[in-house]
Amino acid sequence: MTEHPAPAPAVCRRLVDRTAVVTGAGSGIGLAAARRLATEGAHVVCADIDATAGRAAADTVGGTFVHADVTDPDQVDALFATADAVRGGIDIAFNNAGISPPEDDSILDTGLDAWRRVQEVNLTSVYLCCKAVLPYMRRRRRGSIINTASFVAVMGAATSQISYTASKGGVLAMSRELGVQFAREGIRVNALCPGPVNTPLLQELFAADPERAARRLVHIPAGRFAEAEEIAAAVAFLASDDSSFVNATEFLVDGGIAGAYVTPR
Repeated sequence: MTEHPAPAPAVCRRLVDRTAVVTGAGSGIGLAAARRLATEGAHVVCADIDATAGRAAADTVGGTFVHADVTDPDQVDALFATADAVRGGIDIAFNNAGISPPEDDSILDTGLDAWRRVQEVNLTSVYLCCKAVLPYMRRRRRGSIINTASFVAVMGAATSQISYTASKGGVLAMSRELGVQFAREGIRVNALCPGPVNTPLLQELFAADPERAARRLVHIPAGRFAEAEEIAAAVAFLASDDSSFVNATEFLVDGGIAGAYVTPR
């Protein structure tokens, strides 16, 4: 496969004096987003269940680290209370933490425990984060909430991860509803729907099954997986006033997958 590296992002300063909370900030899309938001001027509150990775991310961006299990309501409440106390308000919430374990497979093979674990981390955590941050945004009558869904929320995949797919569909539907409900209070809620991204999560998923990776790659018109920095650029756009009329939508950053009828050669 021909290498097509992601272009270097332009330097923008759209988020000066704003506070952003990023969950799953220790690696992958979360880390790239924390870096991009900080580059654009935001103070980033980095949340992660991995204290070492989360603290390193916060140190890298000059932000604040909060250890948080996003499936625990008390820890989620504490996360946003800390962000508000540190900066006197919350402008951006990037609810990004998620998992894709190998035991989540075809519905015929996925057990109930695996189903529930993925739903808790990928969907219930987004519910908890939105519920926790909305009062802070309503108080100031502004804010941007960005919830990580996936391209599989809008189309089926033969290489099934049934609970992951269902959880991301739930994130998309919930984001639409919240975006509609709170729009006239100055709060936007969007579902970011990435295609396959070259992150540790994807690498781990495909490491033992190169054929599965190849089956995914062939369906991407762009001919490659996304880089985390490209998804982070979309996060920065949705966080900024440049997207002031973008609300309650599925924001696809998928290299053309959802638009393809046939696989290009």
